Amino acid sequence: MAISCSFLAIQMPPPVRPFPLPPSLPKLPLSLPLPCEKLTSRKEEVLTRQFGHFGGMFVPETLVHDLGRLESAFQLIYPQETFQRELKSILRDYVGRESPLYFAERLTDHYKHSSCGSDGPQIFLKREDLNHIGAHTINNAVAQDLLVARLEKRRIVADTGSGQHGLLVAAVCAKLGLQCVVYMGTKDMEKHGDEVLTMHRMGAEVRAVHSDDALSTDAASEAMCDAVTNLELTYHIVGSAVGPYPYPTMVREFQFVIGRERRRQTMEKWGGKPDVLVACVSRDSNTIGLFHEFFGDADVRMVGIEATGRGLDSGRHAASLAKGEVGVYRGAVSHVL
Repeated sequence: MAISCSFLAIQMPPPVRPFPLPPSLPKLPLSLPLPCEKLTSRKEEVLTRQFGHFGGMFVPETLVHDLGRLESAFQLIYPQETFQRELKSILRDYVGRESPLYFAERLTDHYKHSSCGSDGPQIFLKREDLNHIGAHTINNAVAQDLLVARLEKRRIVADTGSGQHGLLVAAVCAKLGLQCVVYMGTKDMEKHGDEVLTMHRMGAEVRAVHSDDALSTDAASEAMCDAVTNLELTYHIVGSAVGPYPYPTMVREFQFVIGRERRRQTMEKWGGKPDVLVACVSRDSNTIGLFHEFFGDADVRMVGIEATGRGLDSGRHAASLAKGEVGVYRGAVSHVL
């Protein structure tokens, strides 16, 4: 049995139960909290670009036109041969794609005599950590920045917690000659001083967010506020498959390279498909980039792993799918805690 995963995988037991979906969309408030006081309009515009019961566009009226423009640009520019050629060139020569599919020999040997079976699974790791800056999200950052540069938006804003997302956005902006502003909570800046210094060296402006928590959630609100109040020249880059349409669709397409490479690499290594795909799920764009390629393969199991922290019943976890409720998060219907 071959198991292919993004970072770490073992053979999993059959799923206990599917996550229940609501029979219909919840009744949502007509007025949602906005990221900053500068937005005065509270009118909502809801579009039908959804993933089953989820997704959509729940945003201030101020953003509707700009998101529509982004959608049109994505549909028009992304399929063009010139765009695809430039994107593939940067992914190859700057990011370092394709990332290797590595046989985890010692981990495979560890589980060889476990309860997984007589021989145990063969475990392969898709080494997205070997990309430039060390993360899969650079695939998405390159594509988004390349797209919005064609919209004549030369200023990119981003938010970061650990500094990883800020680093890769700063790197891509330096590559493409774009102005970069990164928002980061003061507590996170204290913990990740080396990353802050590197972002500065790459030419990015790092703005400290002072608040009661001073963490990544506050930084995200400040970055969104900046983008909304400077729409003409500014673009807020979203690093995960979250947010209003068309962001999740764009992120999925820009990360699709992971799954596409994975299928080709497994065919080359053992002439078949993986039996099980394992990836972490929360806001991780690598998961949708991996799973999307194999959605039509009924013989490939896909297993998503959530962070359970100190236990599902402890109240201190990040398992929004298992324990969350349906609500609106960053402009889209999602499971929220």
